[in-house]
Amino acid sequence: MIDGAGKQASARESRTAEKQQSGERGALAVIPARLHSQRLPRKPLLRESGRYLFEHVYHRVAAAQRISRAILATDAPEILDAARAVGVPAVLTDVRHASGTDRVIEVARAHPEFELVLNVQGDEPEIDPDHLDLLVEKLRAGAAVATLATPIRSAEEMADPAAVKVVLDLRGRALYFSRSPIPYARERAAGAHDRALRHVGVYAFRRATLLEFGTWPTSELESLEALEQLRLLEHGVAIEVALIDRAPRGIDTPADYARFLAELASPPVA
Repeated sequence: MIDGAGKQASARESRTAEKQQSGERGALAVIPARLHSQRLPRKPLLRESGRYLFEHVYHRVAAAQRISRAILATDAPEILDAARAVGVPAVLTDVRHASGTDRVIEVARAHPEFELVLNVQGDEPEIDPDHLDLLVEKLRAGAAVATLATPIRSAEEMADPAAVKVVLDLRGRALYFSRSPIPYARERAAGAHDRALRHVGVYAFRRATLLEFGTWPTSELESLEALEQLRLLEHGVAIEVALIDRAPRGIDTPADYARFLAELASPPVA
């Protein structure tokens, strides 16, 4: 195992134990983990760090103080077996599901005791537990759906279709999401998109909203942009956006995983 992660992992697990002892009740977090990935095959089962990739995500999520339970939702018996072997709660979901959100909905239906449900992708091993708590706080304050966004730091990031952009209204709710640079600055220099933020694809739902979302067919804007959150906006559901300083870096490519391993191996900065 890579030693550099030991102290951080121990601290997170200590926070989790304290939360469980206190009996604090919060939300259900579901972690979709799909076996097949075009850019990084068998991604959830990568284990060069000594822990499966999904295992890193699970321990981050379980460290959030306002999350009562975290469950891995997978389409693959191999991932289910691996999760059980390392003590990560997991369920096998319908292989016909088209998205991770569909897996989250299936798990939420099986756990009606939870009013609040988070969708945390299984390739986000650096997700900050405090950011998940922030989403739960948004729901407790009355939001039906909440997500995260962070400042855009370069013109290259603004132009990158993989970096989803979001613009907000004056109340901090999402007006629109796009893979294209938004808004269009007609009378300003190129790149002057000071209203745009980078969307971080973690979602928190009230249970009723999540289940209703699952009954709606794919919407037109959702199809055009390949962004399922647009289905919510098209149906008039407000999405509250919590601002964070920096986005966690997900694992999409071999280079992403190599960077993650290198950072685990590096001693923490004092």
